[in-house]
Amino acid sequence: MHNHLTGLTRRSFLKAAGTTFTGLMIVPRHVVAGSGQAPPSERVNLAAIGIGGRGFDDLEGLAPGNNVVALCDVDWAYAAKTLQKYPGAKQFTDYRLMFDKLGREVDAVVIATPDHTHAVIAMEAMRRGKHVYCEKPLAHSIHELRELSKAARRHKVVTQMGNQGHSFGSTRDFCEWIWDGAIGQVHTIHAGLPFSNNSGLDDLPGIGKQVPVPPGLDWDLWLGPAQLRPYNPAYLPGKWRGWIPFGGGTIGDWTCHVVDPVFWALDLGAPVTIQAKVKNWDPKTQGDVFPRGEAVTYEFPGTAKRGAITMKWFTGTEKVPRPPELKSDEDARGIAAAVYGDKGTIVYGGHGAGGVRLIPDEKMEAYRRPARTLPRVKDHYADWLNAIRTGTKAGSDFEYGAALTEVALLGVIAIRLAGTKLAWDDKRTRFTNCREADLMVNPPYRKGWKL
Repeated sequence: MHNHLTGLTRRSFLKAAGTTFTGLMIVPRHVVAGSGQAPPSERVNLAAIGIGGRGFDDLEGLAPGNNVVALCDVDWAYAAKTLQKYPGAKQFTDYRLMFDKLGREVDAVVIATPDHTHAVIAMEAMRRGKHVYCEKPLAHSIHELRELSKAARRHKVVTQMGNQGHSFGSTRDFCEWIWDGAIGQVHTIHAGLPFSNNSGLDDLPGIGKQVPVPPGLDWDLWLGPAQLRPYNPAYLPGKWRGWIPFGGGTIGDWTCHVVDPVFWALDLGAPVTIQAKVKNWDPKTQGDVFPRGEAVTYEFPGTAKRGAITMKWFTGTEKVPRPPELKSDEDARGIAAAVYGDKGTIVYGGHGAGGVRLIPDEKMEAYRRPARTLPRVKDHYADWLNAIRTGTKAGSDFEYGAALTEVALLGVIAIRLAGTKLAWDDKRTRFTNCREADLMVNPPYRKGWKL
């Protein structure tokens, strides 16, 4: 089976995703004469777009030792904390104007805007030759994912999706244990968040009220490519995740964290079928928001190295089933994934396979851990910055990030068409049995916007 994005086998690509990739050399602005690489002390000129929430945290990890030259946000009140921390950075509301004004002053861009604007901003940055760090999920539609992956290769820039746990040692431990055969052939995965949910149901009744746009917020730019609608405080800040036109609910927000370890270790690739079950949610009257919970079943085909795998995702009101190997008095609330093989079970938490272990405890105590085969990195930010400075490849670049995010977005489409078992043709980027689902693969932008 071949990756729809590269032509490489998924196995060979995903193995490479955790290691240095030397086939593509990307040279930063200043290089050491004759070396073809930037010195390790190179200060990267950073611009950040969407700085009020995750953007602030991203800069905390990226700014030390580098230059924050520009900050861009459409909500000045929400961005105030970040603006105060970096008073020397030039300030912008429109990212396009920022690129026009600063040009070569910017080496790399951090994007932490709402999901529905990730793709248009990342694409513009790459067109201008900027390295890009974009928060997860990488995009808001499957079409956007495919285009971003192709553009990253075409423009030869260093990219990283912000699923920070990909760089955790615990994620790499999990991969090595799976490859070592710690639980044999994996056949079933249960994943999700039993205590977290993003739904706009509570805000839906008041959405028709006329509310003035707050001072300092450019509502038109906040909407970006989304279809025009009146401002409402139910959308922001933060609440946009629960609204289908802007976010991906919990499955969109957390798949790139929780599913990442199994996606990498098992070379999951694309599913062939997806089906969602929901309760107490009517798509005709409540279809603008996510339900309070869902159970989504994915079927992944077998490969030359493993059998077929069923993955079930659970959100909110639908809980991750308790692994039977747990002791009766053991708290299961911290378990976000249970991975079942024909020789045992591994469980881990919601971020970076935290707390990864075989169960029951006796199996973990008896397990002889394999030698490390994947490199350990300082953190996700350092991994990206190092790749920029050395002309190598970051671990969760847009090629890997797009394929992983696609699992989440296929789940979103299944939720919107709950009850329908969707058949997915990965190579042709289409559903073979549902025209309505096909229309969700590439939803239209509003007039005046393009990818």
